[in-house]
Amino acid sequence: MQENIIIVDEFDNQIWIWEKMEVHEKALLHRAFSILVFNSKWELMLQQRDLWKYHSGWLWTNTCCSHPRENESLENAIHRRLQEEMWFDTELTKKTEFIYKAELDKWLTEHEYLHVYKWFYDNEPDLNREEAMDYRLISPNDLKIDIQKNKQDYTAWFYKIVDEHFDELFL
Repeated sequence: MQENIIIVDEFDNQIWIWEKMEVHEKALLHRAFSILVFNSKWELMLQQRDLWKYHSGWLWTNTCCSHPRENESLENAIHRRLQEEMWFDTELTKKTEFIYKAELDKWLTEHEYLHVYKWFYDNEPDLNREEAMDYRLISPNDLKIDIQKNKQDYTAWFYKIVDEHFDELFL
């Protein structure tokens, strides 16, 4: 099934709607979001992407990430995808936004205007196994150390979030 995502300019103004795989093949700037969910002990819930995802399979990443659909608000998209991937929902607050570009596996590129959301949730997820193979909880300091040692085990966008926005999002 073809999925379309929102192409944007450097100010996140919508320019066009384009097919998702072609967007990643051509490295077009598009709207995306990432969600960080912590528990009350300040441990971050990571997910391990399903092996068969169209890119970055088997890698560890933030709790949830995706793209809003055509005519879908970011607010609706973040809750929809959190429920689809992790089978729970919680309040979310937008913390930052930035643009990044990273080459991925399978000759794809992420070039995203990324909106980052954060909140707290103390229950365990019930993973959608077509999206996430596993999850784990990790303290921010342990995460930073592990990413420095094992960068290849993490998604490109998550590495950017931790590397460039640690103090803003994790402390």
